[in-house]
Amino acid sequence: MPRIGTSDLDVHPLSLGGNVFGWTADEAESHRVLDAFVDGGGDFVDTADVYSAWSAGGAGISETIIGSWLAKPGRRDRVVLATKVGKKADRTGLAADTIRAAVDESLQRLRTDRIDLYWAHADDPATPQEETLGAFDELVRAGKVRAIGASNFTGPRLQQALETSRREGFASYAALQNEYSLVEREEYERDAADVVAANGLAAVPYYALASGFLTGKYRPGQLAESQRQAGASKYLDTPRGPRVLAALDEVAAAHGVEVATVALAWLRRQPTVVAPIASARTTGQLPALLAALELELSDEELAALERASR
Repeated sequence: MPRIGTSDLDVHPLSLGGNVFGWTADEAESHRVLDAFVDGGGDFVDTADVYSAWSAGGAGISETIIGSWLAKPGRRDRVVLATKVGKKADRTGLAADTIRAAVDESLQRLRTDRIDLYWAHADDPATPQEETLGAFDELVRAGKVRAIGASNFTGPRLQQALETSRREGFASYAALQNEYSLVEREEYERDAADVVAANGLAAVPYYALASGFLTGKYRPGQLAESQRQAGASKYLDTPRGPRVLAALDEVAAAHGVEVATVALAWLRRQPTVVAPIASARTTGQLPALLAALELELSDEELAALERASR
């Protein structure tokens, strides 16, 4: 199994996003999704303290639902658990006191004694990196956190953080979670990919399916009703979007799999990527995601997707 960068965490190459838990999936369905994900070979679950502030359940509901699932016998040791700090309304930013308070709140909601991978949810230029990384280092030394990662960091800021950790002897970011997909490539590849590669980090991309666009359910004249329709359908108005769908359709048909499976399989094959993040609000959406763990694309298929996505 691939390793998450410089950490000691090994995962299967797909992460289940918890942003839908308590939003478009209630607790019972969320538990069924988690069970099916683990039973299907997955072991990496990603959430955040702010999920899902936009839902009726409010911020923290995703962690609470995952926590009630983890409390069932035999669940905790079957998953690598990741959550984030920095965007919750009452725990904004990466000041040391914020991190210390937020981690204890997350541990309580998750009903566990440790977070395997703790993400800085967004860069905080107002707080010195020494303060932020010093606080994360305390958590690692205390055993509350096994490894740390950075999300929504630019390449230069990530490099600065890595150098700070080396200079100060602090725990160091092992992974980067930024947006990356077949229809959103330039920013990550131009700005951060080289920093990730040069330092032996892992990329764990979010929006791997571009808010659902890369599932293939959004087509010209065919807009699926969903909470993410606006975010997904915008790609239909670009030259790249329909071109990528056409290439995905061809590869998917050749393998007898769904479009989403191919999109995730392509992302898995990109340099630095360890485990794309994708969410499922029902168990019926999981087989297409899990199939990406096994699908191997040929060099010709990778080249066709490369041309379409440029």
